Amino acid sequence: MPFPGKQAAPPPRYKPESNARRRARWLLSAFYMVAGLAHLLRPAGFLAIMPPWVPWSAQVVALTGAAEIAGAVGLHIPRLRRAAGAGLALYALCVWPANFHHAISGIPLGGVDLGWRYHGPRLALQPVIIWWALWASRVIDWPFLRRA
Repeated sequence: MPFPGKQAAPPPRYKPESNARRRARWLLSAFYMVAGLAHLLRPAGFLAIMPPWVPWSAQVVALTGAAEIAGAVGLHIPRLRRAAGAGLALYALCVWPANFHHAISGIPLGGVDLGWRYHGPRLALQPVIIWWALWASRVIDWPFLRRA
């Protein structure tokens, strides 16, 4: 409690970034860069799992690849970091139906049926990927919020 007549100092506007958050951002960026390049260079696997209700599948795969690359780069530009993180989180939410479609339809990739040992964890980790994008880009601090 501050002394009478004195106000508590306001919290700093800029908190130094932790090494954990910096590493998480770089790792997330690397994953999204690889995924984005895969969407653009080898779209067949992504086209195979696309739900039938998505129009212009080839264009959507190309646009999602470009979005992943843009988000990966944006994570490293301080002025764009929060927007890139929010965009990647929204992206991960939007592609979740394709992951469900892939799992439920049992679509093999490269002739290999991945089964529920792949699909179960993949679907369960999607919310973690969404949180990761938000936390690594400093959109949220949860659950590591430090209280004074």
